[in-house]
Amino acid sequence: MTTLLDRQAAASGPAVRGHVTQLRVLHSEWIKLRTLRSTLVTLTAAVVVMIGLGLLFCAVSANRWPHMDRGEQLRFSAAGVSVRGFLLAQLAVAVLGVLVVSGEYATGMIRATLSAVPQRLPVLWAKAAVYTAVTFLAMTTASLVAFLAGQAILSSQHIGTTLGAPGAARMVFGAGLYLTVVGLLSVALGTLIRSTAGGIATVFGLLMVLPLLTEALPTTWSINEYLPSNAGQALLAAHREPHILAPWTGFAVFCLYTAVALAAAAAALKRRDA
Repeated sequence: MTTLLDRQAAASGPAVRGHVTQLRVLHSEWIKLRTLRSTLVTLTAAVVVMIGLGLLFCAVSANRWPHMDRGEQLRFSAAGVSVRGFLLAQLAVAVLGVLVVSGEYATGMIRATLSAVPQRLPVLWAKAAVYTAVTFLAMTTASLVAFLAGQAILSSQHIGTTLGAPGAARMVFGAGLYLTVVGLLSVALGTLIRSTAGGIATVFGLLMVLPLLTEALPTTWSINEYLPSNAGQALLAAHREPHILAPWTGFAVFCLYTAVALAAAAAALKRRDA
């Protein structure tokens, strides 16, 4: 019997075993992301909110323009108002970013993933890279559409602008960049906390609650501009103000927060059991 089995094994040839590579892990994570219903629903919600709110804000601004006082008109930013939907779109992006990781912990699928990729870190890099790429493409496109459609509405009052205007391109593409880093930060926190509820609560706390709480601090405590969301949103500021970091400086600070979170997530993933 043993001889017969050996002959059959020899005739069928050696078993094909693929090596675990970063490219294959990337492909695996891409399949996971695109086959989840929550991905399509959440990203669609983010895009709809980004475009829909941009159009709504532009329509309201165009309607109010004749009644605005001179100071309000001078502070008005045609590019900024058209991409203001990012404030709500970031919630959908953050939720999906946490779910990219915490969803596998909730179902137990993470054990199969880490068994297939024993080194573990390639899984984190792949999840982060795939979600970053998808978020950047979707949200930058949504920001550009919101800008172009919004300017068509604002042109009824002759207050529209173009991408070539000072700061306009920075705000339009900056919205996509900001939301992309929000997604990356959410992936890191989802890996670090491993709980969907805990991860979402932490992201919302950092991006939305913490800036509100710090407003109660004395004005001499100049920390507001260094908070993650405030620093990142400096990239979308229409006018430079004393309490706001320079656009690219603020974005760099936001990226630094995200890099620290990713490093902590990588360390936790290596040390803890699945």
